[in-house]
This record gives sequence, C-alpha cells and structure tokens, in this order.
Amino acid sequence: MQDYLNIDRLDRRILHELQLDGRLSNTTLAERVNLSESACLRRVRRLEENGMLRGYVALIDQSGAGYPDNVFVRVTLHSQQRDDLVAFERAVGKLPEVMECYLMSGDADYLLRVIVNDARDYERIHSQHLTRLPGVDRLHSSFALRTVVKKTEVPIRGAPG
Repeated sequence: MQDYLNIDRLDRRILHELQLDGRLSNTTLAERVNLSESACLRRVRRLEENGMLRGYVALIDQSGAGYPDNVFVRVTLHSQQRDDLVAFERAVGKLPEVMECYLMSGDADYLLRVIVNDARDYERIHSQHLTRLPGVDRLHSSFALRTVVKKTEVPIRGAPG
C-alpha cells in the first residue's frame, strides 16, 4: 500500500474527477485530465490494482431512503480484551442501520453513526440490537440536529508534481 505515496499530479487529477463522478467514461476522463484514452485507462487500472481506488458506488439520498436522522452512539464495553473487541466488531458490522463504526481513544470504546427514521425507530434499534451486542456495558446516544458538512471527496496527497 506504499504505492499511495507514489501518485503524481495526473493520478491526483484522475482521483479527483472520479470522486466527483464515478460514472465518467474513460474517454471523458481522459479529456478532463489531458491524457490519451489508453494512458488514462492504464493509470486508472494501476490505481485500482494498488488499492488506492477501491471501488465505485452510487450515493443514495439518506432521507429519501427513509432514514432522515443520524444518531451518534458512544459504546463502552465491559472489557477491551481482543476477543471482546472482535466479537463486538463482527456483530455491529451486521446491523444495516450502522453506517460507520470507529474504535476510539478516550472514554468510549466505539463511536457509531446509526441512521434512523425517527426517535421511535431508534428506540427499536437500541433495545432490539445495540444493547444486545456482545460485551456492551453502556450506550450514550445523541441525535444530530442538522448536518452541517458531509463530504465524500477525500483530499489526495502524493508526490508533488
């Protein structure tokens, strides 16, 4: 994965364009970054092979899909032994409403972003799923009032050029 650091200005431009629109044809992408189609395709394939470009997705409107609210949940486990962390991580990964899960430093072991329809929906997820996850000691939940910033484009670092 050290190849991430070996990307140049053209690779960064390709990644930028694909993050803006992952459905770009190779022809259009090549035009936008001023490369021949074959050179552009070779670069895209290399970025895919080295793991820098991990896939292509469609971004779905969360509210339109019936999940207008975000709940951030701080999870504290009974124990931080490796087996307990692994069991929790496997189980939480199976919950479709858990969109993100981070192992944290500080007073909580994990931070989750859970998408829900409303408070009643969260109560169901809380009582039927989150409290039953392996090793859970405490949950602290906070409803997001409004999304201020939400980005999908990752800034690309690499060799200057």
